[in-house]
Amino acid sequence: MDRRIYGIETEFGLTHSAPEGPALSADDAARRLFAPVLAWGRASNVFLPNGGRLYLDVGSHPEYATAEAATLHDVVAQDAAGERIVDELRSRLQESLDAEGVRGTVHLFKNNVDSAGNAFGSHENYMIARSTEFSRLLGHLLPFLVTRQILVGAGKVHPSGPPAFGAFAPGDGAASYSFSQRADHIWEGSSSATTRSRPMINTRDEPHADAQHYRRLHVITGDSNMSQTTTALKIGATDLLLRTIEAGQILPDRTLADPASALRQVSHDLTGTARLALADGSSRTALELQHEVLEAVTRFVQRHGAHHDRVPWVLELWERGLRAVAEQNASLVDRELDWAVKKKLLDAYAASHGMDLTHPRLAQLDLAYHDTSPTHGLFHMLERRGAVESFVSPQDVSRAVEQAPETRARLRGRFVAAAHAADVNHTVDWVHLKLNGPHSQRTSMCKDPFATTQPDVEEMIRDLAAGAV
Repeated sequence: MDRRIYGIETEFGLTHSAPEGPALSADDAARRLFAPVLAWGRASNVFLPNGGRLYLDVGSHPEYATAEAATLHDVVAQDAAGERIVDELRSRLQESLDAEGVRGTVHLFKNNVDSAGNAFGSHENYMIARSTEFSRLLGHLLPFLVTRQILVGAGKVHPSGPPAFGAFAPGDGAASYSFSQRADHIWEGSSSATTRSRPMINTRDEPHADAQHYRRLHVITGDSNMSQTTTALKIGATDLLLRTIEAGQILPDRTLADPASALRQVSHDLTGTARLALADGSSRTALELQHEVLEAVTRFVQRHGAHHDRVPWVLELWERGLRAVAEQNASLVDRELDWAVKKKLLDAYAASHGMDLTHPRLAQLDLAYHDTSPTHGLFHMLERRGAVESFVSPQDVSRAVEQAPETRARLRGRFVAAAHAADVNHTVDWVHLKLNGPHSQRTSMCKDPFATTQPDVEEMIRDLAAGAV
């Protein structure tokens, strides 16, 4: 495919902590968090003028789905904008509680596991051609996703050591640090389910586009990332592998014997050298599998050229990330990759206070790394200090909060803004735009995710502006 649509869906953790007196329950906190959304959109599931979707998911988790993005720059900016939008709701709730004299602090976390061990997700979406052989795609993609976490995992402290799972029962209960938060909560390689079995790839066929030409690859195994550069590498490297597969390049069969067990094994092996059993009876390490993919993708780019100007950046950070694991030198990437940024922070604190990973303070700092508050979140503290790299500018993020990318999302965002300005009831999803006016009920279907204009939608927008609906 010459062009691709990307998207990220992020579920946030929400809690209210009160040192004195009762704290709000998760349900009450979520209900109050979404009060401004209900007032604006008359629902807790709304599309915004920037093209994104904001809604309250199962388990009282705020969730933001980015607008359709056609560039790596835009999907990273949209993801950062989503964090800012949801954190603004947190800030408004905190101000409201303070005004009421309700003690305590509202925390919003961009992570994947709560203190009770419940997991929530970060999902990636990639538009692929309907003509792509899906089984072949999955066969090559799963080993990549299992091992990709040594680059783009968010990192996690395990005070009691990694949990046992199936044939993988690591260690002796000693405290440890893993690459990924999500890995311990994934149960199989691919499935049409999302919560019951938690696969790495959800195979439910919902293209949100012309189903004759496209389908949507829904990856649900990745961690939520605080670092923009980690997000960019995660999306950028996956896109490059998809392009290589779609072009028909022959890749070796590296089907894993047990992908879910291998996912955990990789997460808890910071050396990247544990042997992973393949279906053919052989074995490979995470580093070996990632190097094979990187070499194949690099050859593909050399033959066909880079399809955007950040491809060299993606390839360089990919290679440097693998070198950091191979050489056990996290300083090579501790400004760019979440697991290394966080580990540097935790290691420094532990060393200066004479602690190890069993100390509760380290688990608290692990969580605080993902706090979205600009003033309290540890990652954002590092941003203010210039200790981490960015992929897009603060101005790009501010723009993404207000404006949709140059895709179908731009059309949807303009429609939503016009309908709200005219105070006309409307219904929106990824493909359909519907006016429910008292004298006119009209629906437009937008099947082309790259189209920024469409005559019937432009007519509805003009009529809304003129008060003719």
